[in-house]
Amino acid sequence: MGGIKNQYVKRTQKDYSMSLKLSIISEIERGDISVTSATKKYGIQGRSTVVGWLRKYGTFDWENQTPGNMPKSKDQKINVLEKQKAFLEKQAEQSDMKAAFFDMMVDMAEKEYNISIRKNSLPEQSTDSAKKTK
Repeated sequence: MGGIKNQYVKRTQKDYSMSLKLSIISEIERGDISVTSATKKYGIQGRSTVVGWLRKYGTFDWENQTPGNMPKSKDQKINVLEKQKAFLEKQAEQSDMKAAFFDMMVDMAEKEYNISIRKNSLPEQSTDSAKKTK
């Protein structure tokens, strides 16, 4: 094994053929190599270059964070789950705000029109549930 194979080769964007890009993407998506390992193996200056190719030509659905055929490492799965969690937390917060607004509107309507909008349960429902439990 010669030292030339392990030597870092500085390249410019023009040096990467489409076939090389697709080959690297294929290796990463199969799980044979990581993005960082690919940059070292092929002498690519920045990790973001390879990530850009993955976004552009890969099978991973970056918009929706769902896998195409791309196996995920534990870190990738955690990253996707964290993004999904943040999205769901934002939705839950918006739902809570809508519920609070709805409650406020019902309170205002009850006071304004002097009527009871909220009811604990209908008498028919309570007797039906009582019959089912007997």
